[in-house]
Amino acid sequence: MDRKKELKRQYKETKPDMGIFIIRNKVNNKCHIQTTKDLRGVINGAKVRLEGGSHPYRELQKEWSNLGSENFTIEILENLEYENDESITEDLALLQMIWEEKLTKENLEFYKK
Repeated sequence: MDRKKELKRQYKETKPDMGIFIIRNKVNNKCHIQTTKDLRGVINGAKVRLEGGSHPYRELQKEWSNLGSENFTIEILENLEYENDESITEDLALLQMIWEEKLTKENLEFYKK
């Protein structure tokens, strides 16, 4: 098999990192968390929407626009391993609940949609 075909095959078989990430306001400690099957892609999309003024979480968008990106952090909280493709959605929902509970105990407030 030639190198190009092999690389294409490998790319198609590679699964993106999945898990949960947080966008945290450093000024007031409010946050937005989100689970996804494609951490890198969704994080990049969130950054583009925030920079473009079109993020669906209006309050987050307003504060991002007013305070500037330097007053926010975006980080991956946890990667989730692929075990069973059938339970991915359930696993991500459970991960979301676990992190919401954990962050609530740390007195973080969540942005509402």
